[in-house]
Amino acid sequence: MPTDRAAERATARDRPPEEAAEDTSFARGLRVFLAVADRGEVRADELGAILETPVSTIYRYLRTLTEFGFVERGESGYHMGPRLQITGGPTVTGEELIRIADPVLRMLVEETGETAVIVRRIGSAAVCLHEAQTSQPLRVTCEPGTAIPLHAGALSRVLFAYAPADVRAEALAVTEEPAVFRHELDAAVAAGIAHDDGGLYPGTVSIAVPVLRADGIVAAIGVLAPKGRATRAWRTRAARALREGSITINAGLAARPQP
Repeated sequence: MPTDRAAERATARDRPPEEAAEDTSFARGLRVFLAVADRGEVRADELGAILETPVSTIYRYLRTLTEFGFVERGESGYHMGPRLQITGGPTVTGEELIRIADPVLRMLVEETGETAVIVRRIGSAAVCLHEAQTSQPLRVTCEPGTAIPLHAGALSRVLFAYAPADVRAEALAVTEEPAVFRHELDAAVAAGIAHDDGGLYPGTVSIAVPVLRADGIVAAIGVLAPKGRATRAWRTRAARALREGSITINAGLAARPQP
């Protein structure tokens, strides 16, 4: 989000106590899930150490996540559940994506002068895995772990444009203007890229492309900029750099050791 002093992030202190407590519980559960997704498979005691949380609390969140099919218990620990498998091939963990994407995101910052991010779909939201921030004082950010609604901005649009048919149908069913959203998704697939003005944060521009393999979409990468700096020339340059970045990430995924 924009980090201009006039637009500070809302925190738990800004909300009623009961709402803040609910958000805190959700955030803890999301951190447990992301830790499982990042590591592919992990034991409950390892999660407790990683998240500095009592194992009894970890088990409580894991039970809930398992009941909804978000995680599944295996012989060596917990891994992503069948409800959230994104592709039909070998699972790419968040940890792998971050490692491979990090130099690409830094290259995008150098090329565009703006913040670059990688996101992947978790349920009905796009979740930011990693970002490389621009050094400019006024900048747009998307902190790791931030959940972006399915209809907000180019990053979400790309993820849902290439999602399985049942996921797209579910997303369209809860959208206020399904015909408009369907058109935006189809346009993103046709162009292989999505542009958005103000849908993610007011006064900002987002551009995103998919990271695609033969078995489906793995993630989306994008750049975020204040609208005042997003000139036509900048958008053209950013689109070219994003396409090159996607190819580079795919090459890194293909070259990684297979289990």
